[in-house]
Amino acid sequence: MTGTDDLTLSITRVIDAPREVVWRCWTESELLKEWFCPKPWQVTSADMDVRAGGRMNNVMGGPNGERVENVGSFLDVKSGEKLVFTDAYSEGFMPQPDSFMTGVVELSDAGDGKTRMVWSARHATPETKQRHLEMGFEYGWNAAADQLNELAKSVSERA
Repeated sequence: MTGTDDLTLSITRVIDAPREVVWRCWTESELLKEWFCPKPWQVTSADMDVRAGGRMNNVMGGPNGERVENVGSFLDVKSGEKLVFTDAYSEGFMPQPDSFMTGVVELSDAGDGKTRMVWSARHATPETKQRHLEMGFEYGWNAAADQLNELAKSVSERA
């Protein structure tokens, strides 16, 4: 994990699958549901319209009945390369009253059919960044990236 500036948290991972498969895992609802939050949590619902201004909505469920609803929007989409999404806006760039972060995912070829993924979470305040750290940013996103790696390998092998 690195802090790329005072308000950004970031991890870099190499995923053992081609970039187009990793992209699918990020942009297809049924695939995203399989890996996007660390077990024993799960994504129970994912509704996405992957385009600038499109929706990035999901519901995460915890092992004790917890429910966390995330309503957001894609700000930037460069197919196979970059996703930028936030909870500061809902679909159609409609402002929301509170915002936790803006996510940036950058994918590039890492050679040998692998993908380099840089995942960054940008925060508006030092307090929000600290809260994300205390929630387990590093552990959680590395666990999710491990799940993504296993899923992407499996999808790649089926293709």
